[in-house]
Amino acid sequence: MKVGTKIITLNNGYHLWTNTQGQGNIHLLALHGGPGGTHEYWEDAAYQLKQQGLDVQVTMYDQLGSLYSDQPDYSDPKIAAEYLTYEYFLDEVDEVREKLGLDNFYLIGQSWGGLLVQEYAVKYGKHLKGAIISSMVDEIDEYVAAVNRRRQEVLPQTEIDFMRRCEAANDYSNKRYQEDVHILNINFVDRKQPSKLSHLYDLGGSAVYNAFQGDNEFVITGKLKDWHFRSQLKNIQVPTLLTFGEIETMPLSSAAIMQKEIPHARLVTTPDGGHHHMVDNPAVYYKHLADFIRDVENGNFSA
Repeated sequence: MKVGTKIITLNNGYHLWTNTQGQGNIHLLALHGGPGGTHEYWEDAAYQLKQQGLDVQVTMYDQLGSLYSDQPDYSDPKIAAEYLTYEYFLDEVDEVREKLGLDNFYLIGQSWGGLLVQEYAVKYGKHLKGAIISSMVDEIDEYVAAVNRRRQEVLPQTEIDFMRRCEAANDYSNKRYQEDVHILNINFVDRKQPSKLSHLYDLGGSAVYNAFQGDNEFVITGKLKDWHFRSQLKNIQVPTLLTFGEIETMPLSSAAIMQKEIPHARLVTTPDGGHHHMVDNPAVYYKHLADFIRDVENGNFSA
């Protein structure tokens, strides 16, 4: 596949920004989180894997409604109903795969992208050589309990109570509330500061994020609150890597259950890594990823 940026036109007429880096016969398609996030933490993935002695061609893209890709008018109820669904984003992954000519490839997804990897491996697993679920559990209720525990670790009870009052009143723009969210973010999401994942201006994606997640990583008021996938994990038949930061929002106890439920799964953790542990500690994150891919390629994969 040609290295660089390619704009693809979906069957629905919208356009997606894609970018491919690296050389080699091993192909990795990278899904960002959010939803409504961006491709940016995958920008050095091919380089990092090369540093681990592995030639991998990595393709990343911004999902519909994110950064460089088209951003529909989600205020239109018909557009929102059609495109703000799990089914749309799942099928979008396969259309991207098809239009890029990928098959027998590896699929990696971070957070929301990890949700899509789980669903893709069940519905479209015949196209996969391996799946990498990065910082995403299978039961959202366990995530909610975990992020509430994280608040207790770094915030005084007065601030936790204040945050809950703001959330009950839907007062997410409150300055003090957002300052508390920032404290949580730098402890459990973007531990490497200053964060690489920031912009001078809002470039979009919030409509998708708000619809599924809510205001921030520590509340779920959108569609994700009803996501449960544990009963389907047994249907993921490809070699699977579960990778989590040791100090992040997602509960490692749930990750351990996922390892048991997925037939061919390996669980690894990244020391001093938050939710974006590929940025916090790339040397360890990409060693785990390279070891996984190398083992699958050599027929030596085991949990």
